[in-house]
Amino acid sequence: MYVMSGPYVVRGSVSLPEAELMWRFSRSSGPGGQHVNTSDTQVELSFDIARTEALPEVWKQRALERLAGRLHDGVVTVRASEHRSQWRNREAAAVRLAALLAEATAPPPRPRRATRVPRGINERRLREKKRRSETKRGRSARDW
Repeated sequence: MYVMSGPYVVRGSVSLPEAELMWRFSRSSGPGGQHVNTSDTQVELSFDIARTEALPEVWKQRALERLAGRLHDGVVTVRASEHRSQWRNREAAAVRLAALLAEATAPPPRPRRATRVPRGINERRLREKKRRSETKRGRSARDW
C-alpha cells in the first residue's frame, strides 16, 4: 500500500494540516487506457487561506494579497492529473500547494540600495566609445 509523505511543510515549522485540506476526485483525461474510464484519478486540492489557523497572520495577509487572482472566497485550489495513480496525483497536488503557499508567503525582497557608478568604470566606457567611433569614422569614404 502507498503511504502519503505528509505533513507538507510550507516553510520553517509551518505545515499544511491534513484536517484543513479539502480533496475532490474526478475522472482524468489523458493516458491510462480503459482503466481511466472507471477510476477517479484527477485530484483537486482546496485550502481555505482566509480561515486557516495554520498560517501566521502576517503570512495569511501576504498570501491573500498575492494570490488574489487565484482565490475564490479565500480558497485556493490546485489540480493534478499527470499521473495514472490517484495517490501520486494527491502527492503532486499537495506538493504543488505547499510550494505555491511558500512562494506567496515569502517576505518581500529587500529594497535595493542606490549606488553610484564608479568614476573609473564610466571613464573606461567613454574611452571605449570614443575609440569605437574613431574606428567607424575611419571606415567612411569621405576624403577620396
